[in-house]
Amino acid sequence: MITDPETPELVEVVDRDGAVLDVVVRSDMRRKRLRHRAVFIAVINDDGELLVHRRAEHKDVWPMWWDIAVGGVVGCGESFEQAALRELGEELGIYGVTVSVLGSGAYEDDTVALVAQCYVVTHNGPFQFTDNEITQAHWISPAELDHWLKSKQFLPDSLALVLPRLPTFARIVT
Repeated sequence: MITDPETPELVEVVDRDGAVLDVVVRSDMRRKRLRHRAVFIAVINDDGELLVHRRAEHKDVWPMWWDIAVGGVVGCGESFEQAALRELGEELGIYGVTVSVLGSGAYEDDTVALVAQCYVVTHNGPFQFTDNEITQAHWISPAELDHWLKSKQFLPDSLALVLPRLPTFARIVT
């Protein structure tokens, strides 16, 4: 979320069902690994390829890792869909599209704890990386996915929550 650097970003802390328990600044959420709401949006082109991207060096978790979905933290009072559309605009310069729900789920590891809504959108580009959170992006076919996953570090949360919901890509990975 693009915010005024002088104003700390507020994040809702939630339980495993997504009910709001508290509101904290983003830095506290990260430092204490508090469960929060997030969105993931897979971008597929008309040829059935998946957009993968490399995260910027300044990201607060998993900098320089690859991801199969754009997305991020849901803002206070923001709906999942509002956050998905905002993230598409901020990260890829995509506006005026309709996202389709893939499903929702919870994810937790030593780095993050979140409850997420997953979406997919069909878009062929071009893209504008307006918030400098993406350093590279590539289209990959279902046949290329396994090689990419074996040769690069990918975010585990989007792999766990998004990949199983993309049937064409999920059945490629064993």
